[in-house]
Amino acid sequence: MKIFALTGAGASAESGLGTFRDKDGLWSRFDPMKLATPEAFAHNPDEVHAFYNMRRQNLLSAEPNAAHRALARLEGSLTERGGSLFLCTQNIDDLHERAGSQRVVHMHGELLKARCTACGGTMSWHEDLSVEVPCPSCRCSGGLRPHVVWFGEMPLEMDAIYDALLGADLFVAIGTSGSVYPAAGFVSEARGHGIRTCEINLEPSDNARQFDEGRYGPASEVVPAWVEQLLSSRSSSDQGGFTAPGPSHPK
Repeated sequence: MKIFALTGAGASAESGLGTFRDKDGLWSRFDPMKLATPEAFAHNPDEVHAFYNMRRQNLLSAEPNAAHRALARLEGSLTERGGSLFLCTQNIDDLHERAGSQRVVHMHGELLKARCTACGGTMSWHEDLSVEVPCPSCRCSGGLRPHVVWFGEMPLEMDAIYDALLGADLFVAIGTSGSVYPAAGFVSEARGHGIRTCEINLEPSDNARQFDEGRYGPASEVVPAWVEQLLSSRSSSDQGGFTAPGPSHPK
């Protein structure tokens, strides 16, 4: 079996990292147009750096939760049986990797990396950033920015993402709002190609009705239970030894 898993902020919320569009989310307290656009960075880089420095330090003190660990377990079990998990995340944290996932595609970039606008170099970065910090590669000051996708910028690795999505047997969205494109359109792409779809979320997302199956509750509880059910559902087919379980909360 080939599974395409999309994770969003809800997958990391129980690790202490904030969601964005909930009533108490980050964008209810901060204006994204002043903090998460290329224009904002050009106008006031100090303010943008301060915001992402805060988030970087928060991430460094966070730990993976049971949902991250369950997905790492799923990846390993599928690989052992000839299947695969393509783990695509909208999150800019590294909690999937710290939980043991071997291959993670960060479509919105990575907070623990910096990118130089002068030379284009990308590097690991765990310290605070400021306009005074020179690029380790080209020594230009003022050009380093968080390696994240801001509003108005194109998500990363989209060709590989669509190739994996359309080659999957099952598409599952975990902890996503269903309101941010292009990720919110993955479910319709999957359904259009006859791929089974499942949503795992705290509550139904904006596009919940498009999914074949919905499972709702805290990610740290629902994701491990779903993985356990999936791994225990052995099939005599040749698709990795698994068959996707049916809906627990059909709509």
